[in-house]
Amino acid sequence: MKRVMIIGQPGSGKSTLARMLGERTGLPVRHIDLIHWKSGWVERSRNEKHAMAHEVHMQDRWIFEGNMSATYPERIARADTCIWLDIPLWLRLWRVAKRTVAHYGQVRPDLPDGCPEQFSAEFYHFIWTTRKTGRLQGLKIVSDPPPHLAVHHLQSVQEVRRFLASIPAASSIQPA
Repeated sequence: MKRVMIIGQPGSGKSTLARMLGERTGLPVRHIDLIHWKSGWVERSRNEKHAMAHEVHMQDRWIFEGNMSATYPERIARADTCIWLDIPLWLRLWRVAKRTVAHYGQVRPDLPDGCPEQFSAEFYHFIWTTRKTGRLQGLKIVSDPPPHLAVHHLQSVQEVRRFLASIPAASSIQPA
């Protein structure tokens, strides 16, 4: 496991799993939200986002969490592992609300400076309106992955915990 792609809809636990997996494996963690947003919640241009994502994809080792489905083909081509967090909508909505309350007015580590956590009806609307289309993107990847890609379709908190527990700590991984 050298290049890990973590996808899932908002609130599925992508950032949390990426951090935990990074600690466990020693792989560097990259967050798509740091590419998507500039300070002040200003969205970067499509070309800028693609160029920044390409820089990450071309590195030898990474855990890259987040969606930006336009970059999936390149990311899939470079990744050796894909983890799809396919968590129920009710739990994702609860997690987003909980995280908003916990971090309100603060900048989370997976967001750029100048992007404090805030309540956003627009974001909840996005979660609701993309609940089916976002899931279809994950289904496309896991239903017919390329031969080089190990795919993990995790659908519950328990499955995520079992998966993480199955990964040896970096200190116990033997060099190839």
